Amino acid sequence: MGREEALQKSLVALAALMAVVGIWTFSLKKMLTTYAFGILGIAGILLPDWEYFDRDFSQWFTPMPARRIPAADRAPGSWRFKLYPLRVAMITLIYSFGLYKWWMFVSS
Repeated sequence: MGREEALQKSLVALAALMAVVGIWTFSLKKMLTTYAFGILGIAGILLPDWEYFDRDFSQWFTPMPARRIPAADRAPGSWRFKLYPLRVAMITLIYSFGLYKWWMFVSS
């Protein structure tokens, strides 16, 4: 699955979730909150420059070298999410807290 296809599927899933929240709660405010949280979540997972974060953690605070492989020359599956423990822990912690806050708001 390419990046564009993943983005399209994520946006369709977000639209379905917004419809469910809207039907369940009859609240425009909760639907818009779901939309905002969903867009931020999609942006946080699909849009970051993973080439930057695929380096060792100690190199995150130094600039990227200027030489980059053009997108056409990359291997088809090279964009896939790599499971680095620190990155997974950070993303899990941030998104778990966000989902908890969103659920408390929507279910209230």
